[in-house]
Amino acid sequence: MLRQGEIPFRIFASAWLETIKPQLKDSSIVKYSNVLTVHLFPRFADIPVDRISSGDVLEFGNELLCSGGKKGNGLSPRTVAGILSVLKAVFAYAARQGKIKVADISSFSVRQSQKPMRILSISEQQKLSLYLYGDLTLTNLGILVCLYTGIRIGEICAMKWGDISFEEQCLYVNKTMQRIQNKENQERKTSILITAPKSGCSIRRIPLPDELFQLLAAARCPENAYLLTGQDFFMEPRTMQNRFKRVIRKCNIKDMNFHGLRHTFATRCIELGFDIKSLSEILGHASVNITLNRYVHPSMELKQKNMNMLSELFSVR
Repeated sequence: MLRQGEIPFRIFASAWLETIKPQLKDSSIVKYSNVLTVHLFPRFADIPVDRISSGDVLEFGNELLCSGGKKGNGLSPRTVAGILSVLKAVFAYAARQGKIKVADISSFSVRQSQKPMRILSISEQQKLSLYLYGDLTLTNLGILVCLYTGIRIGEICAMKWGDISFEEQCLYVNKTMQRIQNKENQERKTSILITAPKSGCSIRRIPLPDELFQLLAAARCPENAYLLTGQDFFMEPRTMQNRFKRVIRKCNIKDMNFHGLRHTFATRCIELGFDIKSLSEILGHASVNITLNRYVHPSMELKQKNMNMLSELFSVR
């Protein structure tokens, strides 16, 4: 029988994952399982947790950044930060449950540079909107909904016509769709999962602008039909992303990800003077700081407008 100080990392890691599984969504379980299997077990599986030093962890993190990944080109700082986050959680679990002394890695962090999100300029947004109005398929209507409400691609794919209240002129966001790995089914490596959004804040009611509401009312389908298909079968996010890419190519608009529509919506709202609390709730954020720090990209025109306000302070002409 192993003494506490001899219990290997894999035992504590597996026990930690089993303990938190009831609190996790299926996608999170798959994510954590992959981190353990692909990254942490190959390095630490059979080593007793109390023998893993802070130096070992620092060396491991640097290796991931410099030569990690299938091609050996290094993993992104965000990915490495996620791996180290799981490692910290296992260490904390081992210290708490095993009552053993583990290395202090709580302060370890990976510097992450925020890549600028590509959003539509006002002229590009107008060009895209005109194209979508001129070819108003349900897919194109869905793109318009995202552009003028800021909902996510998984949310629009999971949305049914019954989620739109034509009496209240609003839509309800209460589920999302994503493709996840099947750990137990070797024939089908992935499957589509429709669940509640990732947080309680993401369950929300969004008022619809008049013109968008009229377009939805004109295209109205049975309540149980998916918004993007008008039928009882759905369109998955990957297909929606591909169709969006084709649309912007037809519009001769520089390439961007579908998620850029959400950032575009948030930026336009700030430019138009939305109050930040209302915008934060429409986007489904837990705090206004998330909205300001991640989803607002002031244009040069807005910066110039704001800077011109300083002209009133000049006393000489």
